[in-house]
Amino acid sequence: MELDMTKGKPSGLVIRFIIPLIIGNIFQQLYNMVDTIIVGQFVGVKALAAVGATGTVMFLILGFMQGLTTGFTVLTSQRFGAGDMEGMKKSVAAAVLLAVVFTVVMTLGSLAGIDGLLRLMKTPEDIFDMSRSYISVICMGMGCTVLYNLMASILRAVGNSKIPLYFLMVAAFINIVLDLIFIICFQMGVAGAAWATVISQGVSGLLCVLYVLKKVEILKLRRSHFGIDIHLFWMQLSIALPMAFQFSITAVGAIMVQAALNMLGSMAVAAYTAASKVEQLVTQPFLAMGMTMATYAGQNRGINACDRISQGARCAFWFTAVYALVVYGLIMLFKHHLIAMFVSENLAEIERYASIYLFLCGSCFIPLGMIFIYRNILQGCGFALIPTTGGIVELASRAVVAMIAARYESFPGVCMANMCAWISAGAFLWLSYLLIFRKIRRQGHF
Repeated sequence: MELDMTKGKPSGLVIRFIIPLIIGNIFQQLYNMVDTIIVGQFVGVKALAAVGATGTVMFLILGFMQGLTTGFTVLTSQRFGAGDMEGMKKSVAAAVLLAVVFTVVMTLGSLAGIDGLLRLMKTPEDIFDMSRSYISVICMGMGCTVLYNLMASILRAVGNSKIPLYFLMVAAFINIVLDLIFIICFQMGVAGAAWATVISQGVSGLLCVLYVLKKVEILKLRRSHFGIDIHLFWMQLSIALPMAFQFSITAVGAIMVQAALNMLGSMAVAAYTAASKVEQLVTQPFLAMGMTMATYAGQNRGINACDRISQGARCAFWFTAVYALVVYGLIMLFKHHLIAMFVSENLAEIERYASIYLFLCGSCFIPLGMIFIYRNILQGCGFALIPTTGGIVELASRAVVAMIAARYESFPGVCMANMCAWISAGAFLWLSYLLIFRKIRRQGHF
């Protein structure tokens, strides 16, 4: 089920690879939404706000780890595209060893710093304890999240985007069942939703491991592949750490937005949470396109196919732009029904806030899609520092607008922080891509 993306029509390969990713990402967001819906409907609006208030902290911590696991497999896709199977296996082994070390360090560090982060973000006192309860469980189960993300990234690096989807669907079903059991039957509150997420991700990760061990011959490793190779570790880290920091930089900006939002009270936080869940669901194709282009660019970088990467980039942009316009129209048409899924009380106030978020942020879906496309192409080709710089641009834009929004206690201003961040970072990464690939064409090689 591996897919060699160095041969064939780029548009066909992109479509073939991205469809399982879109379905898988939507499933992942759906079971995250189920957490939110069940919490909002059965525990209350304050519990919904508590889960939402932890979103940026989760993004900071888990986003860093996701950036690492994705970065660790860039070299895997490049060596697979070049036909270097032994080198590919060594890169996988190095990724596993590094992931274990970082998971232990990040788990201990995040558990120690949770209270400080929530205080820094000015988390409202009426939801503070619930927020801490939720994020503590998520951090304790970080290993489960890393296991699935790493195994899925390894499989995607060799062109297999279907198997992670199948196991993610299993995880979604388990998550929903455990949500109902833990929250409704056992009355575990927000901690129950967190445990359901951790357990379901752990199951999907273990299923990926079993599949690789039994079915994927090219990924079967021997003890010799796990040797200590400082040069290989350095190569992995030189790609992965900038990607991880790029996620963290974006998360810092999101924390500043969350801090400005928290000043507006729990109703505004709950509305922002509901609207952002809708946004995250409908923008999953952007994330899937980014993953697709990272694999596509990585494999074609392995054979020095610059023009072929550019062809794929053009296909990705037009697919993304058309989808962005269509989905924005649908959100505006059905926004009332979408928001009503999350709450059973204070609906009018929640909808008033949430409608502002969806109207403003949805208008910038195209530049958001551009961030995913060009950032992942550059990362897949090994240019890790440029996307990190793009993250700094995104942070600066978001921070400036968030501080102004906090000064005037403006909910539209909080939403505009995201808009400005997406526009500035999307434009920066697109221009960087054009300049870098123009230089590569002049030189004739990477």
